Amino acid sequence: MKALFAVVAATIFVAGCSQSADTKSDDVQFGTDEAATIFPADRTLQRPEDGVILADNSVLLGDQRHGLVRVLPDGSFRPFGDFASAGYVYEPPAQNAAPNGVTMEPDGTHLLVADVFSGALYRVDILNEQTEKIYQHDYGVNTARRDSSGAIWFTQSTENAGANTEERLFEAVEYPTPDGALFRIAPHDENASPPAPELMVSGLNFANGFVIDEERGALYLSETVSDRVLGFMLDVDAGVLSERRIVAAVMTPDNMEMHGSGALWVASPASNQIVAVDVASGDVQPVFRPQNPHRDGVVEEWRRRGEAGEARLDLLGPDLIGSMPGLSTGMIIDEHSDVFYVTGLGDAIVKVGAE
Repeated sequence: MKALFAVVAATIFVAGCSQSADTKSDDVQFGTDEAATIFPADRTLQRPEDGVILADNSVLLGDQRHGLVRVLPDGSFRPFGDFASAGYVYEPPAQNAAPNGVTMEPDGTHLLVADVFSGALYRVDILNEQTEKIYQHDYGVNTARRDSSGAIWFTQSTENAGANTEERLFEAVEYPTPDGALFRIAPHDENASPPAPELMVSGLNFANGFVIDEERGALYLSETVSDRVLGFMLDVDAGVLSERRIVAAVMTPDNMEMHGSGALWVASPASNQIVAVDVASGDVQPVFRPQNPHRDGVVEEWRRRGEAGEARLDLLGPDLIGSMPGLSTGMIIDEHSDVFYVTGLGDAIVKVGAE
């Protein structure tokens, strides 16, 4: 079993690092007139799962080697933030790490970076690049966000830790494992140790990305292996969730963001696309669906095996990835233009649209 998950993990990454002769291009076939290009073109990132865009149009992305990298509009990049000084170590297989969720705090000058393998939660000052580890969870932390009250919310996808943390994470994707959870760390003095996190939601089949929508007083969360987006009413000041509901059925929902249109954009790695969810009606429409003649067959087989309780991680390979750099796990939306980026588990991201 351990060997199987190691092979699958390598396939997901390596398939994103190499292209067959008929797809060797910087362009992604999107099926519309909208431009979609591999970014950066030299494809030298490592697992850019999530990120944010800055005012100068550079992008900060999670990267396993460095913690974070800053990619400029011309595609050049450098490490960002002194993660080594904060205790970040990536030396597999002895010590694995995987910066996963990368989110901007309400102050616009700090980032939260969650490590889904080690359970570390880092805070980065984007002005001086000072980085500190502010919390160490017992298990991997998928995504973390700070609300306007100062509280930090984070998801635990599953109970993965230690030397086999990556294998354990994939096991929870292979078969439903209801040990995912959402936690909240109450507001506290930044110079003091954080209080113990409060368990807000438990029993989830792979808790993943989430969005705090203070305008609507809501929190939306991806329950990946249950193929659904959950919604809650949220009282930010009291730190209380209520009225849990299923917002929409989405295959393997991953990272999510609120779009300026009011729709909730959600990444779906098992169908390798981005969809928009109407949070009122539950209607789901694709907004980024690269052309891929194999996708529908893979998706149907993924669904069939899931219903039958059969192993299916081997489906997350080249036939599903196609001309993309890797599986699509998130998006970065530029609020000031029509550009957005599709992030994922490969060696580059995809830039969609023109500024």
